[in-house]
Amino acid sequence: MRPSIALAALLVATLAPAARPLDLVQAWQAAASGDAEYGAAQAAGEAGRTRRAQADALWRPTLGVSATAGLGMSETGTTGARFSAPGFGQSTGVAFDTSVNHGATGRVAITARQPLVNGERQVQRRQLELGADAAALDLAAAGQALALRVAQAYFDLVLAGQSAQVLRRQEVALERARAQVRERFELGEVPITDSHEASARAQGVKAQVLAAGTEIDLKRAMLADITGLPIERLVPLIPAGAVRFDGLPAMEQAIAMATENNPQLRARAAALDSARHEVEKLSAGAAVSVDLVAQYGRERLAGSGDYGSASGSAANGLIGVQISVPLLTGGYRSARREEAAHLADKAAAELRRLRQQVALEARAAWLGLTVGRGRQDA
Repeated sequence: MRPSIALAALLVATLAPAARPLDLVQAWQAAASGDAEYGAAQAAGEAGRTRRAQADALWRPTLGVSATAGLGMSETGTTGARFSAPGFGQSTGVAFDTSVNHGATGRVAITARQPLVNGERQVQRRQLELGADAAALDLAAAGQALALRVAQAYFDLVLAGQSAQVLRRQEVALERARAQVRERFELGEVPITDSHEASARAQGVKAQVLAAGTEIDLKRAMLADITGLPIERLVPLIPAGAVRFDGLPAMEQAIAMATENNPQLRARAAALDSARHEVEKLSAGAAVSVDLVAQYGRERLAGSGDYGSASGSAANGLIGVQISVPLLTGGYRSARREEAAHLADKAAAELRRLRQQVALEARAAWLGLTVGRGRQDA
């Protein structure tokens, strides 16, 4: 029976899938489709992309239809009219009276409108385009943040594993030293305090080994949350050697590149432009609009009145140019324009603050790479 058991164990071990080392690129690719935070950023980017279609639609014609049905009444009276008809001659001072006290009424109207001149729509279109640009830049920034989070979690797991290996080797060495001190104590060469100290050191490293195992589990769980991969697949690939950074530009050049290409800065600049356009949108000149308008409507009322059954219908249509000029808004528009001006100042201050922060982070990253290269050489 024993050879059969051994053969079965060997077969199971052969068929069981071995955990392959996961490199950093594979972890990033998994995170791009499995990270919830980046998924939300992708959805926001897709939503922002639709703003270009909204901007184009602002200057396209619109068509609407309205219909009304209900109960209505109508009463008309005319005196001093002149009446003439073939065979009846001509009469003056004629009176006409009609009324419908309770009647069914219906009204249908179709309206088409094409904007011709509209400063507010023009500014709104530019704001929508800036919003689409900002959404794309926010998505790019989210991608960079995801790459950084994946790299941080990945190498935290690598470092935790390496630290655990060092602690385990220290545990073996201290256990060996404790046994040696114990033998020397039994031979009477060292006092009992040396034996106690060796045991204490061994127990302390043993506790550190347990803590290191917990740290590995925590780092592996964090990487699993980002990548969406099963924990058993998260076996990081340890770098084979030191990474060189020989192609670093000068620090001032690196800072200039960061402040010019940083997606967060560019998105904030787009937000500043949008805020300034909001001030322009609320100006007096932007409130004037000129539209090409075409309309057709028909109305009918039928029922009983003071003179018996009556009914009436009317149809009207027009095509022309409509000019709208707001004359008085009670100070609402000027108050909104003042608010928009202050918000634009706030956006400009936030942009300056973010530019300073990006420059500081670029400087810190450049110095960190420089010091890291020196530490590798050392």
